[in-house]
Amino acid sequence: MSGPMVVRRLRDFVSVAGPDAADYLQGQLSQDVPAVEVGESAWTFVLQPTGKVDAWCRITRRDTTAFLIDVDGGHGEVLLARLRRFLLRTDCTVEPLAWTMVTRCGDGPAGPPPDGLAMVVDWPGLDATDLAGPTGGDWVDALEPDGAEAWDAVRIPAGIPAMGSEIDDDTLPGATGQVERSVSFTKGCYTGQELVARVDSRAAGTPTHLVRIAGPGGPPGQGAEVTADGAPVATVTSAVAVADGFVALGYRRRSAVAVTTGRIGDAVVTLQEA
Repeated sequence: MSGPMVVRRLRDFVSVAGPDAADYLQGQLSQDVPAVEVGESAWTFVLQPTGKVDAWCRITRRDTTAFLIDVDGGHGEVLLARLRRFLLRTDCTVEPLAWTMVTRCGDGPAGPPPDGLAMVVDWPGLDATDLAGPTGGDWVDALEPDGAEAWDAVRIPAGIPAMGSEIDDDTLPGATGQVERSVSFTKGCYTGQELVARVDSRAAGTPTHLVRIAGPGGPPGQGAEVTADGAPVATVTSAVAVADGFVALGYRRRSAVAVTTGRIGDAVVTLQEA
């Protein structure tokens, strides 16, 4: 790659602002909101009262009373409705923002677009910066980004789950492998906390857990089964072609936690923690 790869991302944005914004979000998000400094970002879950995932997203503190939350495209309405659900007698607003995101991969960090933000992608093995700003500005076209589908070629090998494929409203946070980066166990109570704490205290963990799957040939389709000794051990959720075959994400069963080699059809594949 001669220069940085620039990818248009499908992300939805929600603004939470007002004197009570930090306190309100502290009771709704799994992340420790007051610990996020102005200009910094952190990953977080927004959970159902049952503890399952409504959204896995990122919160950025814009100033002392204003926050930006971004989530995979198509899931902004769910996030917006969920954050407004408990907004009673609270002095803050929860509103959608018409913003666009592109990700600049490689070649060091990049500055923010006009009236926007630059957020470093803090992910092992991935040197990237997310650039987000108001939709309609010429800053996006000036970067000449690849289409949104190109993001899968970045996120899947890096082990980044996505809403709609790896995460839906039946997903347990502990299954995603994102609890360490997205959950604070020292903050006060928040919606859905009980299940997260209960699963974390159990050595057995969740019934399935996200893994990276690699093998030869073309990418398998969503729902393809990985077998070992003739028994299903994992299910593919998304996959992408790479130079020597494919890389996929999927969920391995708890009963097969020690399985690191399996098959998809006739192809031998490897499994490792995502």
